[in-house]
Parts: sequence; C-alpha cells; structure tokens
Amino acid sequence: MGNFWLLATEATEHGFGLNFDVLETNLVNLVIIIGVLVYFGRSAVGKTLATRREEIENAIKDAEERQRKAASALKEQEQNLAQAQAQAEKIRQQAVERAASAKAAILAKSDEDIQRLKDTAAQDLEAEQSRVIAELKKRVVALAMQRVESQIRDELNDDLQHQLIGQCIARVGGNG
Repeated sequence: MGNFWLLATEATEHGFGLNFDVLETNLVNLVIIIGVLVYFGRSAVGKTLATRREEIENAIKDAEERQRKAASALKEQEQNLAQAQAQAEKIRQQAVERAASAKAAILAKSDEDIQRLKDTAAQDLEAEQSRVIAELKKRVVALAMQRVESQIRDELNDDLQHQLIGQCIARVGGNG
C-alpha cells in the first residue's frame, strides 16, 4: 500500500489527486507490476512449469515404453520370420525329396512298361513266327501233294497200276 501512496498524492487544497509526472509514476508502476508478478506469478509460473515438466516426463516415459514395446514386437517378429524361413526351407527340402522319389517311381514304372512291351512284342513275334511257319508247312505240303499227284498222273498208266495192285495183293496175301 505504500506504493499506492506514491501514485496518489495529497493535495493541500483539493484533497487526494493523481501524480502525472511520467518519469516518476512509470518507474513506480513498473516496480509495482514486477513485484506483483514476482509475488503472485512465481507460484503460478512454477505450477505451470512443474505441470509442463511432468507432461514432458510422462511423454518421454510413454515414448520409452512404446520404444520398448516396439523393440519387443520387432524381436518377436524377427523370431517369427526366422521360424517361417526355417519352415519354408523344410517344405522346400521335402518337395525336393518328393520330386526325387516321384522321379525314381516314374523311371521304375517306365522300365517296367518297357520290359512288358518287349515281352509282349516277343510273344507277338513268336506267335506270328509260329503262324507263318504253320502256313508255310501247309503250303509246302499242299505243293508237295500237288507235285506228287501230278507226277503220279504223268507216270502212272494202266499197266503200272495193275502191277502195283498185284504187288500189294501179293504182300497182303502172303502175310495173311
């Protein structure tokens, strides 16, 4: 309140009045404002700064926690990736083994098929040879019979026929 008295001066004639000396009143007003700000503002600014500091610390803690969680999630995903890669390699290896097994089975089956075809061809060839040989035998016999018949007709006359018949009878009669 002492400062207030500097602004207001007592005039002897009129009572209270205002001091309009700019240099004197501005300096006093400035000191009063700074004093009020320091006295009342220190706690408000301190509270604001403390609140701001707590907010920043909480934000840093939250960021650190998110970073830890992200690092943990990254590590877990890296493990999952490694497991997936191992599983993919295992599947690829199994596919290679199955392909080799299928190849061997196909080769064995084709070898069996080739042998079966060879056996069938050999049997067909033997059957065809037997048929051709039988046909040739028939033809040879037929040709031989034709030739013999032709020779017999040409060479066999009535006298020769009577003579052969007589010889046959004599043989039969002599044995019986």
